[in-house]
Amino acid sequence: MVRWSRGLTRGEKQPPSSPRLVGVGYQCEATSLEGFVQQLACNLLPSGYYFYVQGRVPEGKDPRAVDRKLLGKYGIDLSRSARARRKRAGLANLHYLRFSREWVLLATHGQSPFFEAEADNVRDVRKVALKVGGYSLRVVKGGFLRKEDPDAPAVEDGKDRVRVQIGRERYLDLKGYFLDVATRLPVEELGRMFHAVPFEPYAPVRVQLWNLLRWVNKARHAAGLERVPSSVIRTKRRIVKPFEPSATSEDIAA
Repeated sequence: MVRWSRGLTRGEKQPPSSPRLVGVGYQCEATSLEGFVQQLACNLLPSGYYFYVQGRVPEGKDPRAVDRKLLGKYGIDLSRSARARRKRAGLANLHYLRFSREWVLLATHGQSPFFEAEADNVRDVRKVALKVGGYSLRVVKGGFLRKEDPDAPAVEDGKDRVRVQIGRERYLDLKGYFLDVATRLPVEELGRMFHAVPFEPYAPVRVQLWNLLRWVNKARHAAGLERVPSSVIRTKRRIVKPFEPSATSEDIAA
């Protein structure tokens, strides 16, 4: 069994937070990297949480103490109705998410002490990719309007969409390794390696892996070797429950 390493990288006054004890009713600790990325890509970023700050809990410090501090500092533990009221008032909403020692604070458009307190560190995911665990997440203009005339140029629909890819450095590492062994390993072993690549096959990830497979097969063709079939690349990603210790999963199309 091939195992791949996935080292983790890198206005107005705020209204009072919910009367609940901070951190008691708010789920913020993802129990897997897959769940962390899924929560970002499928829930938070599509909901307009474009501004972010990343950090890492120092060794020797309790991550949950950091959770409580940040949740309390920015009044994040709010009900859905409270968030709706803030949005109507022109105030920013915030969410906080952590996996292991890596954490990220995200905010929507609006007024918030967050933008003043974190001014030097705030990034816009539409301009600077959010990188975690070898993944790279951005919000980009994507998708195209249907064309009645197939010869007419494609026109973007103007909507923001989340793009999840393998980060550039990690992808170059994979490319270098696969090309190094492309003609030295049997097709069965290469197939197992492609299938074991530890990145969920979001559509952009599949494109990256198909390109990698194409380069491998080009090298094998030149050496007179059997091609690796495209079926070795996973096309369905696992849907996990981000905050459950024993996350269940099922396969669906990305």
